[in-house]
Amino acid sequence: MTKRSALLNVMAAAATKAARGLIRDFGEIENLQVSRKGTGDFVSAADRKAEQVIVRELSKARPKYGFLLEESGEIAGADTSNRWIVDPLDGTTNLLHGIAHFSVSIGLERDGELAAGVVYEPVNDQMFWAENGQGAYLNGRRIRVSGRRTLDESLFATGIPFAGKEDHDRYLGQLRAVMAVAAGVRRFGSAALDLAYVAAGRYEGFWEMGLHPWDMAAGIVLVREAGGFASDFEGRDRILQKGEIVAANDHAHAALLKILAATGR
Repeated sequence: MTKRSALLNVMAAAATKAARGLIRDFGEIENLQVSRKGTGDFVSAADRKAEQVIVRELSKARPKYGFLLEESGEIAGADTSNRWIVDPLDGTTNLLHGIAHFSVSIGLERDGELAAGVVYEPVNDQMFWAENGQGAYLNGRRIRVSGRRTLDESLFATGIPFAGKEDHDRYLGQLRAVMAVAAGVRRFGSAALDLAYVAAGRYEGFWEMGLHPWDMAAGIVLVREAGGFASDFEGRDRILQKGEIVAANDHAHAALLKILAATGR
């Protein structure tokens, strides 16, 4: 088993501690206090509690680092070089419907570049982690992106825009184009886990629009450290700024970019 760095230990410990509350809430779905955050987009007491735990734990270990948080926004730190990018519960709607597919995502941005990431899947106790130059791991085992070379053997994941989101027609065009050439397309509802699964070779690729930095930060590090590619729809590294991502193994990435480009903007 590979030994994690001190930094990754801090991140993994915070994710694990936050996940304990999520597991308890998942076991008592009917008792969750839920408020509307927008059409089809819910925020729960579980989100808020998990975020508080993560902020507390990370602040203990790195008191000067700043934060970019899904629920609380940006918190400036005395150390302007380092910023945590946190999604305390990626897959909120899944959890609220009793679907056991959600995650905790913690990324670290250093001097404007993504440096480390942890994605934890509590229900299955799967801890994905990666740090620049150190590779990507799942529960201590080195992981790599898939080696499949052809689209007709490739399984892709995506996110579907829901009520209140734009680009439904554009997305349907993308889905139609990928469906025509791929072995399959999956939509499970946690972008962080989709990216972790690409890193682990379970999917050949993933694409989605309308995302936030906290949905993707940790997963981008995982994919790249597992030997894959992650870019915006134009093949550039403006993923967090544009809120869109194409992540895949080295064989599927260019092909997926080409397919998506042909469907129009």
